Amino acid sequence: MTTNENTANTVNTVNVPEHTPRMNWSEHAPEVFKAMLQLEKATKKHLDPVVAELVKIRASQLNHCAFCLDMHTKDALAAGESVERIIQLSAWEESQHFYTAKEVAAIELTEAITVLNDGFVPDEVYEKAAKHFDEVELAHLIAAINTINVWNRFAVSTRMVPGHYVAGSH
Repeated sequence: MTTNENTANTVNTVNVPEHTPRMNWSEHAPEVFKAMLQLEKATKKHLDPVVAELVKIRASQLNHCAFCLDMHTKDALAAGESVERIIQLSAWEESQHFYTAKEVAAIELTEAITVLNDGFVPDEVYEKAAKHFDEVELAHLIAAINTINVWNRFAVSTRMVPGHYVAGSH
């Protein structure tokens, strides 16, 4: 075997270094961070924690927020969510049988609010969610979806680094 062939067969096991965050926004805007924590706390009052984590993971996938994906998948796993359901969430439309009808309605509403393809949430998506959630739950679900979108945007715009979150820290 020549040197080039030997090199080609060697697997590089060194990871790419972490990127550097742009700033620690919560340090520079502590009143905003505290307000966000209060908003987050308020959304949880009338929302099933399983649904809340699925919503947070799905919105974070759509927003390409690695920091929030790290956080919410770890929290979901620590709370007993299955690896299979978390993995399938990125392809939920083809994997609906992993979720309840109520969870599917929440995931679908999450996509509609997060992406806003047509500039609005389609009536059929809203009505489907309204069939599975009473008005108080639905209001909190909408608040939770909007809140995770804000968290995602803070994390993505400031390049927060994933991989260091410990489940249950927030």
